[in-house]
Amino acid sequence: MSQQKSDYADDADIDAALDDQPDEETLAETVDNLEANGFEVVVVDTADDALDAVVDHIPAGASVMNGHSTTLEEIGFDDYLGGDDHDWESLPDHVWSIDDDAERQAARRDAQTADYFLGSVNAIASTGELVAADMSGSRIGAYPFAAGNVVIVSGVNKIVDTLDDAFDRLENVAYPLENERAQEAYGVGSAIAKQLVFRKEMEDGRTTVVLVRDQLGY
Repeated sequence: MSQQKSDYADDADIDAALDDQPDEETLAETVDNLEANGFEVVVVDTADDALDAVVDHIPAGASVMNGHSTTLEEIGFDDYLGGDDHDWESLPDHVWSIDDDAERQAARRDAQTADYFLGSVNAIASTGELVAADMSGSRIGAYPFAAGNVVIVSGVNKIVDTLDDAFDRLENVAYPLENERAQEAYGVGSAIAKQLVFRKEMEDGRTTVVLVRDQLGY
């Protein structure tokens, strides 16, 4: 079920001050600090540019998995991965073709070790840390270690000043929006059950952050 932020944003009570676009000085500082923490960073202007950057980054023959991400939907990556215009092994196609619940869950766990795992985060501190959470952990489980490579796509609206602000954004922007989305999609609310603070990437070139100069995701 494809959903856009606009489908449920009007029903969520968020702190709009934590969902604003930063000035260029703050963006440049954020890029510098992310790179100092071991992340590769690509800055693009539009959602179309973001999709091009992601597609160019992943080599032919790679196994590719994605965690749920409104941002990835907004740039068109989910549709691209489900199509025929690439030479990757699309792991979601395999996972969601399995009828047995236990087998499908096992396949989802195996997919965390994909060559390339794509997703987003809920906040980026300008000091260079990434913050993300979800209820099951299926989105963020691959980020710290399991996947061979990680590609995180984020609108610059997720950039905030400090790590404390990033936690505030998670609680007061991302969670209310995800809670509304989950109720529409699944009929139940969400929860900040499993949370990740990605402070540093220790493996050179493993994690790439694509920052889009646009209001994307939550």
